[in-house]
Amino acid sequence: MLSLIPSQIIDFHVHLFPDHLFDAIWKFFSEQYKWQVIHKKYSQQSIDYLKSKDVSRIIYSNYAHKKGVAKSLNEWNIDLLNRNKNLYCFAAFHPDDEDGLQMAKSMLDHPRVIGFKLHYLVQNFYPTDERLFPLYETVIERNKRILFHVGNGPVGNEFVGYKNFVPLLRRYPQLPVNVAHLGGNEFKLFFDLLQDHKNMMMDTAFCFLHNAELSFNLSSAYLEDNKDRLLYGSDFPNLIYPRSEEIETLAELKLSKAFYERVFWENGLRLLDEHCP
Repeated sequence: MLSLIPSQIIDFHVHLFPDHLFDAIWKFFSEQYKWQVIHKKYSQQSIDYLKSKDVSRIIYSNYAHKKGVAKSLNEWNIDLLNRNKNLYCFAAFHPDDEDGLQMAKSMLDHPRVIGFKLHYLVQNFYPTDERLFPLYETVIERNKRILFHVGNGPVGNEFVGYKNFVPLLRRYPQLPVNVAHLGGNEFKLFFDLLQDHKNMMMDTAFCFLHNAELSFNLSSAYLEDNKDRLLYGSDFPNLIYPRSEEIETLAELKLSKAFYERVFWENGLRLLDEHCP
């Protein structure tokens, strides 16, 4: 079944952070969620490991969990990008930073910054927070994308969920968006959004792991019918199950060859060609 997976793949959902932030995240996962991350690899180790697993292009993100963090994080991002080929970044942004928009515009000058990551669960603001509107408009103007962690699973709060995301798409229907984790746990509602929002894509990260708290629960027809709008993502290295498990689970679905070619390769390549030519 693994023969269905292309020999070279694109991973559109990787996390890379400076070492001290990885340590803090892994400690938080362990203490707050009782999640034991099994791939405790720092950033360069993660890049090298994924390349050894036939991941030819890595699209990673990080996020500013509070005011004042994005600047140093983005300086680190630029250095990491400059040291690694075929690496692309959804950069950090926080609306409380006084120079946030100026910094965002500067980040987009780098040819392999594809856009920004907004993590409402961690950053604790709504998608329709007016402080974010200039960022959305800049992303549209510069033909970039935003990666949204906006689903309410496996952990949620008042800032995430379909009901908070739809008003944003009504205001900015043309905004190029990637929705992490297939919008779980509200899978059907987010899949339905694909019909009316042609610039929306979703990634598979954390959704096809056996016995995980966030598991895809719709029929395989949703995947097959929307194969042009889906991207493989691993969530590496912040995994509590082996990385290979999600790939194996997707292969076990025995979908069309076109599904695997598009989700693991062609769709990602199309987005990179469009936003990072």
